[in-house]
Amino acid sequence: MLSGARKIVSACWRPVRRYVRMNRDDSADDDHRFSDDALLWSRDLERHFLGEFSFAVVQANEVIEDHSQVETGRAATFIGVYDGHGGPEASRFIADNLFVHLMRLARDGGTMSEDLLKNAISATENGFLSLVRRTYAIKPVIAAIGSCCLVGIIWGGTLYVANLGDSRAVVGSLGHSKKIIAEQLTKEHNASVEEVRQELRSMHPDDSHIVVMKQGVWRIKGIIQVSRSIGDAYLKRPEFSLDPSFPRFHIPEPIRRPVLTAEPSLSTRVLQPNDRFLIFASDGLWEHMTNEEAVEIVYNNPRAGSAKRLINKALKEAARKGHMRYEDLKKVDKGNRRCCHDDITVAVVYLDHELLSEKIAVPELSIQGFVDTTGPSKFSILQEKI
Repeated sequence: MLSGARKIVSACWRPVRRYVRMNRDDSADDDHRFSDDALLWSRDLERHFLGEFSFAVVQANEVIEDHSQVETGRAATFIGVYDGHGGPEASRFIADNLFVHLMRLARDGGTMSEDLLKNAISATENGFLSLVRRTYAIKPVIAAIGSCCLVGIIWGGTLYVANLGDSRAVVGSLGHSKKIIAEQLTKEHNASVEEVRQELRSMHPDDSHIVVMKQGVWRIKGIIQVSRSIGDAYLKRPEFSLDPSFPRFHIPEPIRRPVLTAEPSLSTRVLQPNDRFLIFASDGLWEHMTNEEAVEIVYNNPRAGSAKRLINKALKEAARKGHMRYEDLKKVDKGNRRCCHDDITVAVVYLDHELLSEKIAVPELSIQGFVDTTGPSKFSILQEKI
């Protein structure tokens, strides 16, 4: 067993290349001892119109494929988690465009709804496929780049959520016994879920290889696990199919109809006084902890650094599974670290319901995770003249 542990550690271990961290958040909390992870970015506690939020991202890939944002408005808050695959281009495109589409639609309609979220996602998908079409001839691999997409917007006292892929939104609510309860708000579109496999088979009755078990994992066409995404044009449009020079993404027979879709799962929740916080996170978090474990950690610890605390817990579990010390995991460089864990994005949004009537002014800011950019929020589009 010790020999196996050494092999796993050896596979992950490489000399650590230190670089300047974009934002080292050194505010004091119980987890200050974890602040030396050069690949971990965090905002320990910021304000939004209905309370506070904590935001953190850790990188595993050579180029980070998770992009994310929190937008704070006068009476609304937007959270977006975009877990890319094949490259960062699709997740970056979503971060740059989806919220802008949503605000323009809300401005024109004067309100928020599930339909607006769906239409904003559709506009983003069409925009990225147009980018693929323009660049396919010089960079064909862009057809194999895609992203999961989890978004939520608190509009007044109502939460609207849309999801494509296997990121997850969870609400922590107080039950009758004052015990914190986890409720998952999103459906996961992943071939590991029996319901998803049945859906795919019913949509493709003439394709016996629509879902295939490969290396112990259910995959669509033997390639990808998620059934809904933005991008992945080669699995949606036959004109973007890739030839055998791209063996990882090559399908022997041209697709007859889209294998993946960009149709989101949608839900609406009128927030209740017992709803205490929301957790939005990419699947890199959930493969190392349950919904219940996550809400317990958030509820039983200080607000400051709660997102970072969840990531630290996931990393410690990843190290344990890899038969290595957490201190050693932190020394594994980006790229090599992917064999230990995925990029992980977490946003914890606290809900202080009494603020709904107080209308306390907060800065309208746009914060993008890990790249650590902060600027004016595009909620300002709502005030533009039509």
